[in-house]
Amino acid sequence: MKKSTFKITQMDCSSEEQLIRMKLEDIGTIQWLDFDIPNRTLSVYHEEGISEIDDALNSLNLNSSFETTKKVIDIPSSNKKQEKKILWWVLGINAVFFVIEMTAGWLVNSMGLIADSLDMLADASVYGLSLFAVGSTVARKKKVAKISGYLQMGLASLGFLEVLRRFMGVGETPLFQWMIIIASVALVANLVTLWLINKAKSQEAHMRASSIFTSNDIIVNSGVITAGILVYFTGSKWPDLVIGAVVFCFVMWGAIRILRLSK
Repeated sequence: MKKSTFKITQMDCSSEEQLIRMKLEDIGTIQWLDFDIPNRTLSVYHEEGISEIDDALNSLNLNSSFETTKKVIDIPSSNKKQEKKILWWVLGINAVFFVIEMTAGWLVNSMGLIADSLDMLADASVYGLSLFAVGSTVARKKKVAKISGYLQMGLASLGFLEVLRRFMGVGETPLFQWMIIIASVALVANLVTLWLINKAKSQEAHMRASSIFTSNDIIVNSGVITAGILVYFTGSKWPDLVIGAVVFCFVMWGAIRILRLSK
């Protein structure tokens, strides 16, 4: 058994991880893939032969480069049952708060809450794809990725149009009290999610990616809370529209990444 390490500079989230997994899963010599997303590295545990792996990674255009190879005896092990249970909790929390924030956003005229809800949906799509795709065929994984990506892109596009419409003067100033309350509850939910993920103490890539996504969600929640405070002090809807537009950009970029899985 050999362990070959690759540097992949454009691998920065779970979307790239899934893309790489689908590209490499048909290579029979590979026994295990160990992703380190924060450090942009991939360790491949495999039998003889590395050129096929290197060529497959280069074809993804993620700026990958081979670093080292060494002989090993064992492949890493992990508590799959615990990790899967936590991911289901993370998926459930994101799905529930997508509904809560989307509904509240329309009721209180807050684009910030609506955009935050789509960010929750984007994360739920990635977690759901990871869980649903276990044991599935490549064609099925790509189909799910395509549906998820186009759904997110469509919702983000509608969000941009609504932000533009409100920039033109349509719509009322959002109810800042509810912006702050709902975003604060979502912030607490994400803090609980982050605690659950960190409690697992897993070094698996999808768990580390979940931690990164949840940390980003906390930043977005804080941004919506800040926008609500600014709406209160300024009496203007502009802070809400700005945070909404920024988050929609993140959702759109996430959709583009997911669509790369379907190619």
